[in-house]
Amino acid sequence: MRTVSVKASRSYEVKIGRDLLKTVGAEAASLMKGRAAAIVSDSNVAPLYLEQTKVSLEAAGFRTCAFVFPAGEGSKNGQTYLDLLEFLAQHQITRSDTLVALGGGVVGDLTGFAAATFLRGVAFIQIPTTLLAAVDASVGGKTAIDLKNGKNLAGAFYQPRLVLCDLDTLSTLPTDVFADGCAEVIKYGMIGDPGLLELLETTDFRADPEEIVARCIAQKRDLVEEDEFDTGARQLLNLGHTIGHGIEACSSYELSHGKAVAIGMTLITRAAAAFGQCPPEALPRLQALLKRYDLPDTTGYGAEELYEKTLSDKKRTGSTISLVVPTAWGRSELQKVAVPDLYHWIEKGLNL
Repeated sequence: MRTVSVKASRSYEVKIGRDLLKTVGAEAASLMKGRAAAIVSDSNVAPLYLEQTKVSLEAAGFRTCAFVFPAGEGSKNGQTYLDLLEFLAQHQITRSDTLVALGGGVVGDLTGFAAATFLRGVAFIQIPTTLLAAVDASVGGKTAIDLKNGKNLAGAFYQPRLVLCDLDTLSTLPTDVFADGCAEVIKYGMIGDPGLLELLETTDFRADPEEIVARCIAQKRDLVEEDEFDTGARQLLNLGHTIGHGIEACSSYELSHGKAVAIGMTLITRAAAAFGQCPPEALPRLQALLKRYDLPDTTGYGAEELYEKTLSDKKRTGSTISLVVPTAWGRSELQKVAVPDLYHWIEKGLNL
């Protein structure tokens, strides 16, 4: 097992290994004063891991209850959030108790936002069950729900008390869901780790992901500790996300987040090369890496519709928006771009 310590406004540990679900009760008991735990999961994950999680918590003396909602980004909305708050109130969860987020990024985002706001703050534990959640969404304290006008527009910065990455849960992922996480892994290489990109090009980590997961989490830890509230360096983690969120919105969230980010990375790299900010050879190299991990690099949406959707991006500040721009293979930089100029970046990214 590997442990990555995160020193943010609340310090906590991220534990990475196998057979960790059975330890959640003992881990929670060592951290929490209360002995009630509300497990939040979705309809895909609950049949696989909910019972095992309950058994571990109850063996450690916790009274448990479970809130299970329909899987998918479409459930990360205000109604599900309010339903969860009412559920917590009904089951008399107190400030000394804990929420347990058992699932992927949607579960973690929703549970974290509920934890941040119920009774003005209740502890929560992240148990990511997807690669994407393990390497990215579960660490760093970003919590949110989607609004009709955009993704993650209502949320809070609220750190978990513990993150348990049980790599055994990744074995039950469908191939395309695992691929979503690969997009985020590639992102970490593109923003500042050429050695990681070389590893991804020369080895296949899918059978034994521990080293890659720990490496990505350590990189995110460093950015979170430097810029917890996302006003500077942490924004590098948004590589591919501005246009990617636009693609997700255009698809009515039928296209998964990881695949949208993969396409977004391709478009921004192509645009950076067209504007002379990135070596042209970076684009085919990125496309080959995405193909290796079963990820797309094209979209059928046009510049106008993508531009309109990106105008709701939360990284927009007044008349500018922050773009993460690749400047070399394994290096990216933040650029403030005038909102009207974003249209030209999207055009160049689509090769128009």
